[in-house]
Amino acid sequence: MKTLAHEPLWNHIHSLVILGQCGSYTAAAERIGVTKGAISQRIAELERSAGVALVQRTTRSVRLTEAGQRLVDTSKHAFDDIERNFLEIIDSASTPRGLIRMTAPVALGRQQLVPRLPSFLMRHPNIRIELELSDQLTPLAQQGFDLAIRHASAAPDTHVAWTLCKTRALLVASKSYLRKRGVPSVPEDLQQHDCLHYFRRGEQPGWNFIHAKKQGQRKHIEPRGAFAANNSEALREAALGGLGIALMPDFSAKADLERGKLMTVLPEWQPVDAFGDQLYAIRPYSPYVPLAVKAFVEFLREELKAGFAVAA
Repeated sequence: MKTLAHEPLWNHIHSLVILGQCGSYTAAAERIGVTKGAISQRIAELERSAGVALVQRTTRSVRLTEAGQRLVDTSKHAFDDIERNFLEIIDSASTPRGLIRMTAPVALGRQQLVPRLPSFLMRHPNIRIELELSDQLTPLAQQGFDLAIRHASAAPDTHVAWTLCKTRALLVASKSYLRKRGVPSVPEDLQQHDCLHYFRRGEQPGWNFIHAKKQGQRKHIEPRGAFAANNSEALREAALGGLGIALMPDFSAKADLERGKLMTVLPEWQPVDAFGDQLYAIRPYSPYVPLAVKAFVEFLREELKAGFAVAA
């Protein structure tokens, strides 16, 4: 059988495809599971064989040249097919197995996902999970994630998405704070309180409310207080410490509300526009979903189907 002259470079071309998706040697190396130097060497060898530059290197970023992009565009689908076919072979035994690389928001992951993982992993001993907790929304394909749990109002059209449950924002405070400062009865009263808000860099803080029974009534206030954070666990801890009234997702407040450590504030006024109202499991679009991912998504849908309503 005749050996193809460029056959040893197929792995190098795959590295170029991943580099194009990730945008950096460091991210590409982490995704493939090799060193940054190994990726750089593969690209250099590929460029020598091709006789043209495939990558433009700057001090801050990596971009493909026109030739490099053309090679990636014409090769990517072939590698996708290889990956899909290989995963189908793995799954043909009808036993979920393999590694699931997943990302989730910090508070949601710590409070709602991690406590449920032992049950799932004991049920599926051939599955491993790598969970990265981060409140930063990073492109899934670039980071090599198989799955992400997202708190949003709508799932992105470019991804495969499963709805896990509904969720809502709540205003909460400790009993000690409310005894000391009083209980607000309308949103305007919040202007006289210390408000603990979830800040997003570059955005002006604002809380919006609609009346639960009178949908036409809408209120807006600008929260003021001594503490803000971009993590709902931090806001919960601050509220428990009596620092003020916090706006947070229901999944962060649920346990302390049921224990009586926190109280709901302004129950007739629903906070809106602060967080998403649905919890989704999403993954980069592909024509094939690994059996392990399917099994985990179905597990989460069953576990979270009741949502985070506080038990009476």
